Amino acid sequence: MKTFADFGIEITVGVTGDVKTTCPQCSPSRKKSTAPCLSVNVEDGVWNCWHCGWTGSLKAGAEKAEARPKKPIRPAWDSLRLTLPANVTEYFQGRGISAEALAANQVGYGPVWMPGPNAEVTCIQFPYLKGGEVVNVKYRDGHKNFRQAKDAEKCLYRFDAIEQRAGADRALIVTEGEMDALSLVTLGYQAVTSVPDGAPSPGTKNYEKKFSFLESAEGLLAKYGRVILCVDNDAPGQILERELARRIGFEKCWRVAYPEGTKDINEVLAKLGPEAARQVIEEARPMPIAGLYTASDIKGDVELLYAEGFRRGLSTGWATVDEHYTVRPGEMTIITGIPGSGKSNWLDALAVNLFKLHGWSFCFCSPENWPVQRHAAAIMEKIVGKSFAPSRGLVERMRADEMQYALGQMDGAFNFIMLGDEDMALDTILGKVRAAIFRHGVKGVVLDPWNEFEHNRPTGLSETEYISKALSKVRRFARINDVHVWIVAHPTKLQKDKESGEYPVPTLYDISGSAHWYNKADNGITVYRHMEADLTDIYVGKIRFREVGQRGKATLAYCRESGTYHER
Repeated sequence: MKTFADFGIEITVGVTGDVKTTCPQCSPSRKKSTAPCLSVNVEDGVWNCWHCGWTGSLKAGAEKAEARPKKPIRPAWDSLRLTLPANVTEYFQGRGISAEALAANQVGYGPVWMPGPNAEVTCIQFPYLKGGEVVNVKYRDGHKNFRQAKDAEKCLYRFDAIEQRAGADRALIVTEGEMDALSLVTLGYQAVTSVPDGAPSPGTKNYEKKFSFLESAEGLLAKYGRVILCVDNDAPGQILERELARRIGFEKCWRVAYPEGTKDINEVLAKLGPEAARQVIEEARPMPIAGLYTASDIKGDVELLYAEGFRRGLSTGWATVDEHYTVRPGEMTIITGIPGSGKSNWLDALAVNLFKLHGWSFCFCSPENWPVQRHAAAIMEKIVGKSFAPSRGLVERMRADEMQYALGQMDGAFNFIMLGDEDMALDTILGKVRAAIFRHGVKGVVLDPWNEFEHNRPTGLSETEYISKALSKVRRFARINDVHVWIVAHPTKLQKDKESGEYPVPTLYDISGSAHWYNKADNGITVYRHMEADLTDIYVGKIRFREVGQRGKATLAYCRESGTYHER
């Protein structure tokens, strides 16, 4: 079991009962950084912060604990901030940004407390206006320390300005920072915005919060005919570009290329001048879309592939399974197994592992697990490692606080589609998944089981032909949207072995309807449970790309009470 120190909680050795200490989640960024806002019960191994709402337990874990949702707070703002000192104006002019652009966007200057120096310092202040109000402020001091107004709304920079200029025949330019946006405003571009939080750092597992601003921008982005992604030319910028394109839609997004020796549009403006900066925007090219590439489209990817090699998939969380199967975005895995073998349950466990290890979020359409409350309870068991309901076994039932903790973990990370029978067509479901990709950054999609969906097979099209076309559609969806799709499909009725009394292990060729279940799959898995021994075999029957895995079998121990799987 982990210790409090594993979560950054400082507790004096030997203390017992209820104690108070600072919170590793919010104290470093508070003005009262030494205030003991975290209540800890040492015996029970649980904690709660009365300032930010961070909760957790040693048994359940809290690496990704979320604060309680709060109503956004409007930051203080007054016109006195708009008078910029001469040295500040000169700084912007040195970066190629005009006084007119600063005034039009109400850029201010004044004292504010900053967590970096842990003191009140004078800062450049970029107000975020939405609906005519200042809903957030970005502060930047002279040492490039940044922060935003506490508990303020996350939205696109210059929200009102770009809303006024939206149109199907217009392009919206999205930058990585306010300085870049103001550079383009100086050049005469008005449909310009910036993301509020910059780009995710390489290696970041879960950057859902960095893209929360998209929720309020969904309708606005839809009004523009295309979106030019003018982000930094570095590793974080590449992550930002790809994630924005994935959520907005690759087919709608364009990318820019900077002159050698520059990494963002402000640097181009400051070093090379206005014409060079305009040329960057005017020569923007469409983002590559699946099925249509030029050599220049894939140049960077090929260079990266040469330098780093083919990327292996992500760990499943089970070392024995990783020897045969890993998970890579843009692929489709078919799962089969006899009834009662635990196909859905194992997929739930895999999803929880990918969430914990890699920060993935998921979208499930699992009619056999409806109502979704029941499905959510099964996932919560795997997050906490305890039974949701009272159990007769050795595993204790999760406490109410652990249940609340699991619910908080699932919010936004586990999304469920539940539709009426008349709406269960494949195109309808994929449309819902596409919305979840935009809003929640979904990376994993589970369609379980295939036979529960509405399949409107056209007259004259055989079942084999239909399955081929449908699976091709799902696989294209996975590749275009850079998600991994798992489809659960039942095998035809199998006969028990007369001597052993057990069913044979089915393969993808045993799935009802077509051999295309094997042909179209990137990966194929059979889940086979040994009822008496509480063991589950994971047979990997197909791997399209060798860097992802290899054919073979892994065996996991299964805990019935909590629905979890462990290495033997």
